[in-house]
Parts: sequence; C-alpha cells; structure tokens
Amino acid sequence: MELLEGKICIEAALKTRLRTTEVVFIRSGMHTDKIQSLLDEIEQQGIVLKTLSAEEMDVMAKGVTHGGLLARCSPKRQPDFETLYQQIKMATRPFLLLLEGVDDSQNLGFTLRTAEACGVKAVLLKKHLWDFDGAAVSRASSGAYERLPMVLIDEVEKTLPRLQRLGLRLYGCIANAQKVMYEVDLRQPIILALGGEKRGLSGAVRSLCDRLIKIPMLADIGSLSLSHASAIVMAEVMRQRLTPTEEY
Repeated sequence: MELLEGKICIEAALKTRLRTTEVVFIRSGMHTDKIQSLLDEIEQQGIVLKTLSAEEMDVMAKGVTHGGLLARCSPKRQPDFETLYQQIKMATRPFLLLLEGVDDSQNLGFTLRTAEACGVKAVLLKKHLWDFDGAAVSRASSGAYERLPMVLIDEVEKTLPRLQRLGLRLYGCIANAQKVMYEVDLRQPIILALGGEKRGLSGAVRSLCDRLIKIPMLADIGSLSLSHASAIVMAEVMRQRLTPTEEY
C-alpha cells in the first residue's frame, strides 16, 4: 500500500479511480469547508474516513505538506503498451514522452507535472528502471501522476519501432546534436526522448531516433536536470502546436 498526502493528490486519485483507496485520514479539528467536495467523493465511493490527531498524522506522513489529509491506497494501475498502442492508432497528433535515467521521485514528479500541462498523452519508461514510491511521485507532480498514463516498456528496440510505423517521429534530445529544437517541426506526431543528467539517452534509443535535437544555451553550464530540460523542450512543442502557421 502507498500513503498519499494532501488534498490535491488524494482528490486526483479518487477521480481517476486507478487506485483502490482503503482509508482516508483527516486531522482532528480541521475546517472542512474547503474540502467538502472531497468529503462528498469519499462518502460516495464508500471509503472509510478516520480522524487522527495532528501528532499522529505527522508521525504517519513522510512530508510536511499533507495539509491534514492522508489516504492509504493501492499502487496506481498503469496501462500496458498494447492498450496505449491502440489508443495512439486512433489519436490525432499524439505527443508521447520517453524518459531514461530518471534518478529520483521528485525529478520525475516535476517532469510529469509539466508534461501534463504541455499536452503529453502518455509517458514511457523502461520497466526495469521503475523503482519509485508512487506516492512520492504523485506528491511532487501535484497529482499529475494520477492522471497521466505511465507505460512501462520492456524493450525499446521492439516497442519504439511499432510506434514509429504508426507515423510518430522519435526525437532525442542530446547536448551535441546538430539541430536546435527551434529548427525542427514539432507539430507532427512525436515521441520526445530525454535522458537523465548523469547518463543521457542510451545508445539503443539514439540509434532509433529519426532526429537528434538540442537546447540552445548561452553559457557553458554542462547540462540541465531532467525536469528543467524536459520543461524547455516540451514548452517548445506546445508553442509550435499553438502557432501552426510557422514554417520549418
């Protein structure tokens, strides 16, 4: 079981219903006027609601931003690749995000929050690299983790070409690419691949890329964190899609 913290994450989990929620804890004496809609949802779904003292809640919680609300839930159910594949076949201009080398829950959560804001349909991660506390990712993402499909894939050499045959272009972001991201058309169906700050993109993914792109930098700072780099490139994808008259 996982322990979700805070109104935003708990509300997102209850709305998506991709977890089984065993019990929701509320701090004793908490004003309920701002969480009435959440309490109504808890009652509607027949979830047990228990009251804890502030001291009991602080001991149970991992963070200090729970705001008097905790929920004990099952891990989030994730769609498999075949489900995503069928959805992509029917989608118009899908935008997928492939992440490698993610090293901590907070970095991943920040990335997911931006991904949702920029219109990413689903996030692809290598199955053997998934070793995160879903509740910690949800907290860092402000609930985006609960809504955004996370698809764990076994072998990029098999799964990515299948998506490419559907018409998606695979763009890998690396520091020494020849093309700057502003010089390529990101309005078409794409998979945007980014690696962690330490290792970058794997050779297997690079070899499959239709094009490699880079973020222009005015200072020699080496590299950016995954959450910062992905935010810059995803924002450019969104900008281009909102201004479709540009030529590339």
